[in-house]
Amino acid sequence: MAFVPLDTVIAAERLVLMAPRKSDYEDWAALRTVSRAYLEPWEPSWPADALSRKDWQRRVTAWTKAWKAGTGYVFLIRRLSDNALLGGASLTQVRGWPANSASLGYWMGEPHAGQGYMKEAVKALCTWAFPMLNLARIEAGIVPENDRSRGVLEGTGFAEEGRASAYLEIAGVRRDHILFALVRGDIRR
Repeated sequence: MAFVPLDTVIAAERLVLMAPRKSDYEDWAALRTVSRAYLEPWEPSWPADALSRKDWQRRVTAWTKAWKAGTGYVFLIRRLSDNALLGGASLTQVRGWPANSASLGYWMGEPHAGQGYMKEAVKALCTWAFPMLNLARIEAGIVPENDRSRGVLEGTGFAEEGRASAYLEIAGVRRDHILFALVRGDIRR
């Protein structure tokens, strides 16, 4: 795995992806607070202290450790025009040879949903990740009724590969997921 500096910035037409910093707490907590009801049906159960400064510090510490180990890269997504925090995207479970693969995850704040930002972010992240992390494939899973997430994945070239029973715990329940993958070279322009 290549060394990836923590100050890496991935730029796209309307947004940038950057590693979270402790100073991002206020923006992150505010966006997650106003988006909580929108996000909770699609995410693992939130901890009791979700959105607290202590929770944020735990997250940043874990994300930084994974980044330095080359096993996970978490990014916040900010709009270029006003630096507003839009959401986040991550590549986790980064595996080297012979798999050369990673798992994609993402979330968008409710006020910014439906404006094409996540497709733009996923395309930029995958375009960066294939050569930078020497990946052959990027995998993602969605709960079957998450039509917006399906649109993001299909709109960036991910292909549906099948269904996984009880794949992840989402909102306190083991949920089936539809699995997708993007193979190097298949990103939609």
